[in-house]
Amino acid sequence: MAMNPRITGSDLCVSADGTRVLRGVDVALHGGEVLGLIGANGAGKTTLLRALLRLVPLDAGTVRLNGCDITAAAPHQVAAEVAYLPQDRTVFWPLRVDRLVALGRMPHSGRRWFVGGESPEDRAAVERALARCDAAYLRHRAADTLSGGERARVLLARALAAETPALLADEPAAGLDPYHQLAVMAMFREAAAEGTGVALVSHDLALAARFCDRIVLMHDGGVLADGPPAEVLTDANLARAYGIRVRRDADGIPVPRERVGAPA
Repeated sequence: MAMNPRITGSDLCVSADGTRVLRGVDVALHGGEVLGLIGANGAGKTTLLRALLRLVPLDAGTVRLNGCDITAAAPHQVAAEVAYLPQDRTVFWPLRVDRLVALGRMPHSGRRWFVGGESPEDRAAVERALARCDAAYLRHRAADTLSGGERARVLLARALAAETPALLADEPAAGLDPYHQLAVMAMFREAAAEGTGVALVSHDLALAARFCDRIVLMHDGGVLADGPPAEVLTDANLARAYGIRVRRDADGIPVPRERVGAPA
């Protein structure tokens, strides 16, 4: 059973360049669940993640972290509660991979990592994160020499190293080969089983259906459906949100088959 909400957003409204991007969105992330955010390009998924962290200004609405208005918390306090993996996978400096992953410990260790003063707990957390992302063998590589998939796993390890009660991840499986897509999604399930609340953006309907406890289907800046995968991923909802018709595999997982027109 899901725990009390880690993060709640109520009536969230966000605009960009005069265009309303989020339209009165209500969403909650509970501990112990994997929440999938899906929808067509431009539906508002990334903006919603950023709004939950107050990384974009709200026109209206409230975000609560563990029941308290998030604006009352200092940035380092939010970072100690919620890890964030953005969609951008750019690495600007040739940091060694283990040093890059250790950045995830900053909410707990401050600047100790920079001068080699990490605690044993910090070092253990970094090793756990590297192992979970199948990236331990990369620890001595310069991050700017990695392939796109390797870099994606290392940046996910940085977020995991924080070992926060909640994790928001924007397209964490993008750019990964099928083996590592499944491994990453299985890792999220393991984290949820340990009590972490995981919210992730995905364009892969099959992965979302197989691994998420709950799915929020976004459409035109609002929530079209919110519930268990089987209730959300209906033919009617997918046709409206994506303009597609799907077939179902033996487990009932939707697989896009053909276009039926632009999203309604």
